[in-house]
Amino acid sequence: MLHLCSSLSGAVEKTFLEAFGREERLIMLSGASADPLSAAVSRSFPERVLSVDGGEPALVLTSAGLALEGFLPLVGLDAPCLVTRAYDEIRTAVALPSLPVLLLGSGGGLFRGDLGAPGQVVEDLALMRALPEMRIFVPSDLPVLAEILAWRHDGPVYLRWGGFSVEARAHEGTSPREDLLAGGRIRRPGTAVTVCTYGVLVREALRAAEILASQGIDAEVIECLSFKPLPESLILASGRRTGCCVVVEEHVAEGGLGSAVAELMGRCYPVPILSVSLESHFGQSGTEEELREYYALTRQHMVGAAVQAWSMRRGS
Repeated sequence: MLHLCSSLSGAVEKTFLEAFGREERLIMLSGASADPLSAAVSRSFPERVLSVDGGEPALVLTSAGLALEGFLPLVGLDAPCLVTRAYDEIRTAVALPSLPVLLLGSGGGLFRGDLGAPGQVVEDLALMRALPEMRIFVPSDLPVLAEILAWRHDGPVYLRWGGFSVEARAHEGTSPREDLLAGGRIRRPGTAVTVCTYGVLVREALRAAEILASQGIDAEVIECLSFKPLPESLILASGRRTGCCVVVEEHVAEGGLGSAVAELMGRCYPVPILSVSLESHFGQSGTEEELREYYALTRQHMVGAAVQAWSMRRGS
């Protein structure tokens, strides 16, 4: 079932209820045992929450049928293994015909440490990125999530879920919608090293940037709100300013943001790129804090990678 801290549950519920109030096409699909958020939406919009038996493949196939009828299905809130257990259905029934289905990756990264390795899909972005027509969003706060839910989607969308902040974090002079249209935002300007990240690790990257600043290294922190397509202009412009890059993510090294950034920079402006990631490891049981320490995803490890990249930077 959906796993959220109590301080966020009310804000998340409000975000979804507002989205359902604005967009009449939205319809939520849940498994046999509905999660608290599905139950909350069902109380306000009982005709727009469907319970589907048969596991993740049945959820995806049902969502594809509803999309063909003009609805905008939202599926995956209570199915952390949706990507791995229904990948063939996602590929053939949703991505191939490019149907407007919102797939929520509630098991992406280390968010579901309570489920252990089987419930932590640390390769989700690589799997979904490989699918033509699939857009991928990785919001870190609820205002951006609200904008994603409000968009008029005309194709499949994968949204990695978890670790939200309630407050908007727009760049000065922009709104969450403008940031989403740009695909990302500069959370901290700098000229010495580019740090690209997303989701819950944005906060840790900003703390790492403060430590680096105390050492005389001015890090620029870019939050990628869209993973596919990438905010290419934002990343390239930063890479040209700094001459090096560190990519931080709760994902295996293969096929994630590090791979996407390396492909972009290798094609357009080669610079040294280091990855702070799960490397080639599955997840395991533990709290998010314990697992980030175990997999070297803390601010201290980010600082070390940034210093190393800075020493290798282009033009140094």
